[in-house]
Amino acid sequence: METDNRTRSALVFPGMGPSPFAEVGKFMLVNPFARKLVAEADDTLGRSLFDGFREAEGDYSVPAQLAFFVNCLALAAWAEHEFGLEPSFVTGPSFGGKATAVRSGALSFADGVRLTERFAHTLDAYFAEEYPEQVATQSFARTPRPVLDEILAELTAQDEWYDITCVVDEDFAMLTLRASRLDWLQQRLRAAGGLPLYVMRPPMHSAAFAGLRRRAAVEVMDGLEFRDPTLAVVSDQDGTLLTTGEEIRDLLLDCCVRAVDWPTALGSLRERGVGTLCVAGQDALFGRVGAAAKNFRVVSANPRLALRPKRRRPLAA
Repeated sequence: METDNRTRSALVFPGMGPSPFAEVGKFMLVNPFARKLVAEADDTLGRSLFDGFREAEGDYSVPAQLAFFVNCLALAAWAEHEFGLEPSFVTGPSFGGKATAVRSGALSFADGVRLTERFAHTLDAYFAEEYPEQVATQSFARTPRPVLDEILAELTAQDEWYDITCVVDEDFAMLTLRASRLDWLQQRLRAAGGLPLYVMRPPMHSAAFAGLRRRAAVEVMDGLEFRDPTLAVVSDQDGTLLTTGEEIRDLLLDCCVRAVDWPTALGSLRERGVGTLCVAGQDALFGRVGAAAKNFRVVSANPRLALRPKRRRPLAA
């Protein structure tokens, strides 16, 4: 891995995975950056985020989504202070786009809280009303594209709808399809040497969900103020450099209908001289895949690390 000629750094806000209260509750109480943002979130929500998160059920409840959003931003602030990090760019695959919009300066923290809460409610309502026959997203690794194409050809022959809604690495992707076909897909992936991982409900990132984008434009974005970012944003969808508030707003809405292309986003960062990625948030995926680990120095800013009493060494050391 050669990064000597790439001296810039970028913040990465990961897509959301399970982040149980038991694993992050102490961070929210103890870390000064987290305490500050939790208090600001409480003011915006008019209730206790900490209490709501502690009592909520499910990995993707509204309080869990709000807590993940707040913790990612707190971890970014902690990392910038602790490591002396001065990022040149920020990006965030999938859910990470919300924190990206705030850290870039395009959206205030309070509006980011409102956006996160509203979008969670709109997402649940849309799929409950429009997709009574459930659809879901299966993630899987160890499945090179030629192997995946064979599986997709079988689904096409069966007249099944599907969509590749996230490309994470050359052999790691996410496929959205009818939930009733998940067992078949998992068995077929294993037979081909692939590794089925977790299932996400509700899904995102498909052109089939244009109705969700239209609904979010009204129910989620109403009254939110987007400004031109002070920190340049790299799109997780195609690697484009985004420099206006309108582009950031469109990025968040387009996450409903456009797939995540993480290798392309990382390639864009590499071409722009980025050699270090600071992944701010609990992440078991986006900072760990080969496209990231083989091409960048990856620094993980997670709750466990932030709670360690020993001061971390600067990135440049």
